[in-house]
Amino acid sequence: MQVDRFFQSTRGKIVAELRRRGSASAAELAALFGLSPNAVRQQLVVLERDGLVEEASVRRGPTKPTLEFSLTTAADKLFPQNYDKMLSAVLREVKSKYGEGALEEIFDSIARRAVDKAKDRVNAEQPEERVAQLTEVLREGGVVAEYSLIDGGFMLQEHTCPYSGVVKEHPEMCSVIHQVLDETIGGEHRQIESLASGGKSCTFELKGVR
Repeated sequence: MQVDRFFQSTRGKIVAELRRRGSASAAELAALFGLSPNAVRQQLVVLERDGLVEEASVRRGPTKPTLEFSLTTAADKLFPQNYDKMLSAVLREVKSKYGEGALEEIFDSIARRAVDKAKDRVNAEQPEERVAQLTEVLREGGVVAEYSLIDGGFMLQEHTCPYSGVVKEHPEMCSVIHQVLDETIGGEHRQIESLASGGKSCTFELKGVR
């Protein structure tokens, strides 16, 4: 599972330690992991960019304030929860009682709302700006996402997915992100890797974006 791999990395270990402690300074984390404060700060910058960590100035006694880091609520999705099991059970029951068509209607409705919400935010004229806006929308939804330039377009990667456990049983759920890509980014997109099938990320090639 991708989340397991994440927690094996330095960035993941920092997240796990902040979860345990509540908050810590870069110097404290550096001492704990045997790294330089600058190396830890670089990791914290990425975590803060991804919406997983936030910083605050804390005064400890008479000394000058110390900058401490703590997790945001978005980071909760990285830790084991039972929501996916409950959701899978509910969807299984819907499919059993009302058939495949009922599930399709549910996911169509979810996709429609997701598209409408994204369209309010993804509205730049330039292709890269639109991809950047969509990436930010995904991050705000708790997904560790990033994009990069490739020949002829862009590569969008989702390193975490709050529904990865559900998608294995209900792959229809992936239709949501595909519809969002179609209606906000345009052009052509192709999924080349999936967390649900054991990949390191959900990776999409976006080409022909205008």
